[in-house]
Amino acid sequence: MNRDRRSKKRAAASTDSNETGSSDILPFTSDDCMEPTKIMDLFEVCFKNVLDSPELQEHIQVVKGDLYNRDYLSAFNNDDKRFAYASRWTPARALAYTSLFASLEPIKELMEDPESKKSVLCVGGGASSELVGLAAVFARLKEYNSGSASELNIKLIDIADWSLVVNNLTSYMKSNWVYHQEKLNSEFVCGDVLTVNPDSLGLETLDLVTLLFTTNELFAEKRKETIRLLQLLNSRCKQGSLLLIAESAGSYSHITIGERRFPVQFLIDTVLIGKPGESNGAWEIVQQSESCWYRINQKEVEYPMKLENMRFFYRLYRKN
Repeated sequence: MNRDRRSKKRAAASTDSNETGSSDILPFTSDDCMEPTKIMDLFEVCFKNVLDSPELQEHIQVVKGDLYNRDYLSAFNNDDKRFAYASRWTPARALAYTSLFASLEPIKELMEDPESKKSVLCVGGGASSELVGLAAVFARLKEYNSGSASELNIKLIDIADWSLVVNNLTSYMKSNWVYHQEKLNSEFVCGDVLTVNPDSLGLETLDLVTLLFTTNELFAEKRKETIRLLQLLNSRCKQGSLLLIAESAGSYSHITIGERRFPVQFLIDTVLIGKPGESNGAWEIVQQSESCWYRINQKEVEYPMKLENMRFFYRLYRKN
């Protein structure tokens, strides 16, 4: 399918839902990403032993309990729990992220560039939804130019050791989704992004940073350190690089500064783009939605575990 035909068929997420108060709808799939059935095949093959395990439901219940109690360290403190989470929740989230990445034109253009090597940092991305979503867009776009010099290098940093999950999924995608395995690469870093040596993140070289369903946890744990992380992105990320933040719609908590309470996203915007009305910060918002739905077409995909719809908000920033 040529580029013009694909362009006509694209369904992009709308840029803002504030005016109508309604939710934006992401397409179930598009021509610019791997088919949902192939994404489900990835998880069924990589996690076959996990999905067939009689202990899976027990591990899932333990993880759910830890997450309910906001005990994130306990929720992911061994491989049984990590693989249980990745087999239960990562597939649906990977489908949603795939659609989101393919619908955001600046991100899709990064994946589509035929010449350059692109570098991405996924903060809190150990469960690999971001990894699969990015690879699903990159691999599909490379099909139209498989001999290009472009590469996609994805670094994921997480406080729990998700290395086995990341390596399993990456190996499958390198073998089955791209013509040249060296074109798609992942690196997992086990560490706390709030305390790790900033030099190890390579912020100056990044084309995209994602914080998907991560900032809430970071602010809940360490507010000052999280603000410092955002300020680090301000000072070190290169001009033109992208930053994508997403959270469950309406999920952000409020914080108190002096005698006033503010939603956390207000603080994030203030740090990144400046005070309201001034827009003199390091970043600008290029696309956003306050309420965005991704719904699973149950007639088109099958998976042994339940695949939930997702409703979230996002902001895509570009570095000035």
